[in-house]
Amino acid sequence: MLQKMKARAEDFPLREARAMVKDLMTPDPVKYWLDFLMSLTIGVTAFAVVMVSDIFSAVGIIAYFVAVFALYRAVIFIHEIVHFKKGTMQAFKLVWNIACGFFVMVPMFMYQGVHLDHHKRDIYGTRLDGEYLPFGAQNPWKNVWYAVSSIFLPALIALRYIILTPLGWLIPPLGRLLWRRASSLTIDLDYRRPVAGERDGRYWRIQEIFACLYGWSAIALWYYDILPGKFFAVWYAVMFLVLFMNSIRTLGAHAYRNPGDDKMTVAEQFLDSVDVPGGFLSALWAPVGLRYHATHHLFPNMPYHSLGTAYRRLKDNLPDSSLYLEASRPTLFHALKTLWHDAAKSRRAGEKRES
Repeated sequence: MLQKMKARAEDFPLREARAMVKDLMTPDPVKYWLDFLMSLTIGVTAFAVVMVSDIFSAVGIIAYFVAVFALYRAVIFIHEIVHFKKGTMQAFKLVWNIACGFFVMVPMFMYQGVHLDHHKRDIYGTRLDGEYLPFGAQNPWKNVWYAVSSIFLPALIALRYIILTPLGWLIPPLGRLLWRRASSLTIDLDYRRPVAGERDGRYWRIQEIFACLYGWSAIALWYYDILPGKFFAVWYAVMFLVLFMNSIRTLGAHAYRNPGDDKMTVAEQFLDSVDVPGGFLSALWAPVGLRYHATHHLFPNMPYHSLGTAYRRLKDNLPDSSLYLEASRPTLFHALKTLWHDAAKSRRAGEKRES
């Protein structure tokens, strides 16, 4: 399956595609600020409504889902941030970290450097890629467990920053272990983050400190009866659904055909990735342009607000768009069903070879 895809990639009109979208590469700061601040404001307001409402009332339930989807969108801007050209949008990065990243305990450094490896030809899809697992070439039930395990992630995040982070400052070997094993937004539990360097940013330690302080500040406010204990339950519930949706989105973002041995060109990365252009629903579960994930792998530095235009332009204007559209799925369900079938087929083929 992988070799057939790689052979098809040789015919992909990459040069023509790049020429068609070269005018779409400039980010619009106004769109970034308005979108992020509106998402954050709606999310925090809905979070506050959940706090003052009966959780199981109609108002509480509606506010909960509004908080989840709005904060999910605000959080996902971290994906755009790591693709910003060095030295640009500095104020946006700072505000995102202070207003969003520390609140959800996912500071920017956890994605910086790590995600860019995911786009490199020598790393994408290999065992060095922390954002890739062979979901399309393994037991499909492992994919289900990957999504279900999201229920534990908020607790692990809180544990990392509230308890283990200050201990890591006191115990250097623990601090180094936290950097290698618990400082990256990856899906591969065996991933080891390289020693901190320039690519990780100059201020990652300060971000770690502030994430820790946010956590302990919430605990202190609760201890002095300023913040109700309900806050922690709501935070956990919101973060669980945000992370669960992101895990489902992740499963639908690629075909995951690479077992970890092959290096892949840009065109091969594209055909191993998935676009689900959809409509309003796609924008909810894959916000900030991530429903065009395959197109994003063609043009990693294209701003999210241009991806829809690029997708339509290439679909309509490439001399033969059939190969481009091979990476498209009509719905998330179709993408997940395809992934399940590929994994099951690969498993049966492996069992047949062994017998």
